[in-house]
Amino acid sequence: MNNRQTISKSETNCVQPQSTQGDTLKIAIDVHAAFFVVACQMDGSNPKPPQKIDSKQFVGWLAKQLDKAKAVVCCYEAGPTGFWLHRKIVALGVSNYVVCPSCLDSRGRGVNTDKTDAKELLSRLDRYLAGNKKAFSPVRVPSEQEEQRRLLPRQRQQLRQTRLSLASRGRSLLLLYGWRQNNNWWRPQLWKKLREQLPPWLEGLLKTFHELITTVHQQILLLDKTIEARSAKERPRGLGPLSWEQIESEVCNWSRFKNRRQVGGFAGLTGGVSASGQQVADLSITKAGNKRLRTTLVELAWRMVFYQPDYWLVKKWSKVLCNPRAHVRARKRAIVAFARQLLVDLWKWRTGQVSAQRLGWIMAE
Repeated sequence: MNNRQTISKSETNCVQPQSTQGDTLKIAIDVHAAFFVVACQMDGSNPKPPQKIDSKQFVGWLAKQLDKAKAVVCCYEAGPTGFWLHRKIVALGVSNYVVCPSCLDSRGRGVNTDKTDAKELLSRLDRYLAGNKKAFSPVRVPSEQEEQRRLLPRQRQQLRQTRLSLASRGRSLLLLYGWRQNNNWWRPQLWKKLREQLPPWLEGLLKTFHELITTVHQQILLLDKTIEARSAKERPRGLGPLSWEQIESEVCNWSRFKNRRQVGGFAGLTGGVSASGQQVADLSITKAGNKRLRTTLVELAWRMVFYQPDYWLVKKWSKVLCNPRAHVRARKRAIVAFARQLLVDLWKWRTGQVSAQRLGWIMAE
């Protein structure tokens, strides 16, 4: 017995200790403002229970995980926290995916918590790394310059929505006492006439909304000048500097698209399909894309109808769009198809695949 014990000890001393470092550590992050809920999985082992980490301590905690595996891969859903976390993760040498938000209750059990969301996101990350590229949809992370460029057009849009909201509140106040007005009641000429007719007590209440609207309106005008100053001069007639900068800032880089399907899908202007067996039905547009870009394109499409008579799209759809007898639904369908192809033509023009003359555009002077 003693000899066996001696041999076993000597053999133990001769064997080199094996490394506990794994190959790939997968980390899914459910991001919140004050804290993160993190779920981890080493290679193909069972996931560890999710843990709650303070948002200020997460980067330091993640740095310590680099010693546990040869590669660390993270993911989290895009949201109001932006991309600052992605840039800090990448700075550590860690791979990270910012994924498109989706319903993480895949089984429809009606149970959604931070822990279950982190587990489901980790499961999708595991499948994605295993080769299932449809497990989730990664989001293109813009550069800091691209992100800063689109802040002004987005801020302008937010202020316009605020102005409209305040105008609607004032209009509702007037309607409450029998005064019917539209949302332009605050503009100088209409406001001057309205003040002469309103009783003093109602004018005092409405004046609060008017002052707020005027202040917001002045800020919008200042943003308009800034955006127009940095907008490109070469553009087709009907495409104003504000709309052009809105489109350019949202697209970020026209070369990112490989085909026209990706261009239409980015704006959510592609049609949906419902097919089962021998039954196939075309649905309305998916709207699974950039809402700001989609709205701007539809507005631009109507302007192009009037400013670009030689544009091949105008010639194609003028019988519907310029026909007052055409049904409203037919005109809506036509303008959506127009906007989708217009974005494709802008992509071709900006990437040098086609010239403005070939499209039939009249360029702005």
